[in-house]
Amino acid sequence: MLAEIETEVVIVGAGPAGLMLACELALAGVETLVLEKLPGRIEQVKGGAIQPRTAELLELRGLLEPLLRRAVPSDPVGGHFAALPVPLDCTPWQTRHPFPIAIPQWGIEEALEERATAGGARVVRGTVVAGVEQDHNGVTVTADGLRVRARYLAACDGGHSTVRKLLGLPFPGRPGTHQAVLADIRLSAVSSLVPGQLGHMSTLTRQGGGHWAMLAPLGGDRYRFTFGRAGQEDTGRDTPVTHEEITTALRAVYGEETTLGAVDNSSRFTDATRQLEHYRAGRVLFAGDAAHIHPPLGGQGLNLGIQDAFNLGWKLAAAVQDRAPSGLLDSYHAERHPIGAQVLHHTSAQRVLADPHPSEDVSALRDIFIDLLRLPDANRHLAGLMSGLSLSYELSGEHPLTGQRMPDVDLVTQAGPTRLSALFGSGHAVLLDLAGVVPAGLRLPARVDLVRATCADDVGAAALLFRPDGYLCWAADNSAACDETLLSTIAGDLTEVP
Repeated sequence: MLAEIETEVVIVGAGPAGLMLACELALAGVETLVLEKLPGRIEQVKGGAIQPRTAELLELRGLLEPLLRRAVPSDPVGGHFAALPVPLDCTPWQTRHPFPIAIPQWGIEEALEERATAGGARVVRGTVVAGVEQDHNGVTVTADGLRVRARYLAACDGGHSTVRKLLGLPFPGRPGTHQAVLADIRLSAVSSLVPGQLGHMSTLTRQGGGHWAMLAPLGGDRYRFTFGRAGQEDTGRDTPVTHEEITTALRAVYGEETTLGAVDNSSRFTDATRQLEHYRAGRVLFAGDAAHIHPPLGGQGLNLGIQDAFNLGWKLAAAVQDRAPSGLLDSYHAERHPIGAQVLHHTSAQRVLADPHPSEDVSALRDIFIDLLRLPDANRHLAGLMSGLSLSYELSGEHPLTGQRMPDVDLVTQAGPTRLSALFGSGHAVLLDLAGVVPAGLRLPARVDLVRATCADDVGAAALLFRPDGYLCWAADNSAACDETLLSTIAGDLTEVP
């Protein structure tokens, strides 16, 4: 007999996207259950870098500090585009976190799960989903010994999503052109060719003996080893990676003196590129790799998934709590699908430039591209693209700041000095009045916080309304705009107005 469970939202998949979504829903007071097929967390580095915009978003919720405690020690170094030897400079984007942060994926998952469960979310591991049915009122999920009834289901179960397959949804795109191996290993002896510390991606890649490889030091004898070879035949995704396979690649690229001590874990991956046509199918929503996969360049997948969850979380909470304006939940697909498509587009371009065995024409293209990356405007553009700092949404509203992120400026409130990022810990929308233009008697919904402050920097508006995910949905230069459009924007873009 199946155990019956009722919850408001069931999430399938306890990776970064699923756990970030669980954090957001729990913060909003939504009853949340996470189902994960693996019996325990795999301590594998995987997507091991937090990009600057993701760091900013995590800081909004007080999650960055616990993640930094799990970071791999390294010198600050800019990101990369296609592993070309010119660091990306994010400082023109006015961020407090201009460098990617190296954190093993399992450490990210650990910190997110701690926060989610502390907020009331439940995580059940070792549970394989076998069936998904939905109707006008909710979704029923059957899994090992469980039947779960929820108002909504969020599928965050990876590139081979069981939920997506059970619903029969196509996953259009291109199959992989080559296969590679990712392994967390320990070395008992190293040659002079083995890097001693994390650095720019271009300094960590090498070729030799027909192999290409990237060896990233993680501290002590631990390394993240990524490798492949020209003309390699595809091996089944689930075919175990052998010690001999890893040893051969290590010796070919890093010399006979480099000795494999142990393999902590390993897996195979390809550079396949695919994206769901719709991120919502009735009461089922998709986020992370379940919605999109692409070549693993620049840690884009992990960051894209976490940012999917940030966009979806507050909207799904509003829908569950029956306070969402018409179309709010559908705006998740409308906003995030183009962002996913953009990542698929530029990682496809990077795949060409990063080819370890480029043709003469591609080599010439690389040389030109390296020269372009040294130009400040070109570097700024690609830094914004790879870091997520240039991301904006197409929102209604006449003010030019609408849809943008805002740098984490210093503020002074009646309670004392603070920062913009410190205003979002509750997961509420924030109405920031910097010039006393918001009427004193204005009635706001419970989940819109009014903060009156001063700011030494010119932020481009007298009053600003931020969504719970930190993006501006309204701004005004004077009190007249407050009277004319503020409440209608709240009612149309955020939540019900009293």
